[in-house]
Amino acid sequence: MLKVSDLFAGLGGSSTGAKMAGADVVWAGNHWPAAVEAHEKNHPGAIHVCQDLHQADWSLMPKHDLMMASPCCQGHSKARGKKAGNAQHDASRSTAWAVVSAAEYHKMPKIIVENVPEFLRWELYPAWEAAMQALGYSLAPHIVDCADLGVPQNRVRLFIIATRSKKPLFLKLPKMPHVPASTIIDFDANTWQPVEKPGRAAATLERVKNGRAEFGERFLFSYYGNTKTGRSLSRPIGTITTRDRWAIVDGYRMRMLNKDENMLAMSFPDDYIKPPSHRLCVHMAGNAVPPKAMYEIITALETQA
Repeated sequence: MLKVSDLFAGLGGSSTGAKMAGADVVWAGNHWPAAVEAHEKNHPGAIHVCQDLHQADWSLMPKHDLMMASPCCQGHSKARGKKAGNAQHDASRSTAWAVVSAAEYHKMPKIIVENVPEFLRWELYPAWEAAMQALGYSLAPHIVDCADLGVPQNRVRLFIIATRSKKPLFLKLPKMPHVPASTIIDFDANTWQPVEKPGRAAATLERVKNGRAEFGERFLFSYYGNTKTGRSLSRPIGTITTRDRWAIVDGYRMRMLNKDENMLAMSFPDDYIKPPSHRLCVHMAGNAVPPKAMYEIITALETQA
């Protein structure tokens, strides 16, 4: 059985995708206790480490075949902004060096690094790439819309496939029919409010009006940001972020997506044990790797390596 580790494991999207692919998750690490707790509930067989992974003792990590790693993306992401000299962003970007450190110790045959595409434009990316190459890895960056891998969400992410081979391994990934957002919405949920309630922001009412004109009585729209209209339920939802973003309109009523819908949009299974609070669950889901995407990438890697 394929044995895998998960660095910056978060809520466990990569681990869940690996499990779907038949792998055994032997080790998972993250600095946030709430994330480690959530991961441990769903992957109790793994060794769990809660610490800054810059300082991890890699000798305590079991031998394994594939390392998955999702270094912090906030320092690269357009959504959070990237400011020169911002200590928080500098520290965020530096988490990528933990991947090099673990790879230096274990020389595992395969590595999958997930991040935002802007990671490739990091000033230190050439140095990071050179360090990985010095360890014997060839790197193949893939920029993927997770909707093409069967996730009901347009989520463009970078997956770097690192193999101990002479040439980079560029995977032939499937391009699946897109799963519509309508499949994740529970219209029987009981948290609806009237669209025309007192105090509703004018910008929100304008978005609803424009959405109705384009899509009819049922549609999604981004509650925050500069969008002026809605989004059809017949296409995947837009990117799930770390805070409530998407609202659903159904005739005269509307509400924000609930935590179950956010998790389904990320392709987590129905029975996944979720963090207790809505806010915590949405935050962790927005930071996660969609399990279905990781499943397809691992499956392709194991088939084509």
